[in-house]
Parts: sequence; structure tokens; C-alpha cells
Amino acid sequence: MAGKDAKSGSDRKGEGANVLEKLDNAEAASVLRKLLDRHSELRSEAEAIALGMLGEISPFSVAHEVEDALLQFDYDDLNGRAGSHSWGYVEPSEAAGELLEEALEPFVNDMKRHLEMGLEDQAAQFCQGILLGLFRVRDGGENDILNWVPDFPREAAANALKVWSETGGAERAGAPARKRRRLS
Repeated sequence: MAGKDAKSGSDRKGEGANVLEKLDNAEAASVLRKLLDRHSELRSEAEAIALGMLGEISPFSVAHEVEDALLQFDYDDLNGRAGSHSWGYVEPSEAAGELLEEALEPFVNDMKRHLEMGLEDQAAQFCQGILLGLFRVRDGGENDILNWVPDFPREAAANALKVWSETGGAERAGAPARKRRRLS
């Protein structure tokens, strides 16, 4: 009987490693937080790993992801939003704009998050990737959704730069600050 208990204990250890691999992102983050609460000496190592992961940004990869996100939609997506609804009528151009804005929003939020963490160089690379991705889709090509809002890439690029600047990217990158006129 003692041998049976020892075996089941070793089986549980094998299951534990498997459990960690099957955690979703929220569960894994919760485990990491609890581990760092219990072992504060690991915090600096965890932060170094996080900074290393966040520092690996390629503007070309971001541009490709932005491109994919904006070109993913088709008429079924547009028809799901445009037209008559219980709350009123939605123009196809308005629906297309909403789809594209929602697709771009996570990239702009990531750029802001990098700036808020003090990762100015990475945020600038993220911004460059967003701008490059928008530049690549600027003519709409054969994408019907982008053709409904031909000004979207230009306006979204201006907005991304504005967000970068307002979040502190321009100041941190050494861009000249705007001079305010004094009223005497």
C-alpha cells in the first residue's frame, strides 16, 4: 500500500508540469503574480525577462500584422454592420470605418502601453510599424472594405502619430516642443 501511494504522488508531479502548460494567459499571469508575491527575489529576473520580450519589436512585423488586420474583412463583415437595424440605419462607409478602427485599435493601444512603461524606442518602432502598415494599404487595392473609406489609412496614420505624441513619444524622442505664443 505504501508503494501505491508513492507512485500516485509521483504521477501528480508529472501532472503538475502538464497543468502549467495548459493554463490560459489569465491563469498563467495569476500564477506568476502569486509566485512573485511569495518569492519577491524573483521579481527583478521576471522584469528583465519581460523587458526582453517587450523589446523585441520589428516595425516590419507590426506593419504586416496591421496589414493583415485591416485586410481581413469582406462583405459579410460589412453587411453584418451596415443597413437597417433596430436602432436605425448604418451607412456602409460608417460600418467599414468602425470595422477598420476596431482592427487598428489594439496596435495603437500596444504603442501607448510601451510608452507608459517607458519603452520609448520600442514604442517608436511600434508606431513606425503602424504607419508602414497603413501606408501599404493606402490605395485600398482590391479590398472592398477599405474602398468604402478611402481616407481611413491617412486619417488613422495621423491619429496614431497624434496618440504617440500626446502620450509623450515626441517629447521623449527629442522632437522639438511646440512653442506657445504669449499674450501680453
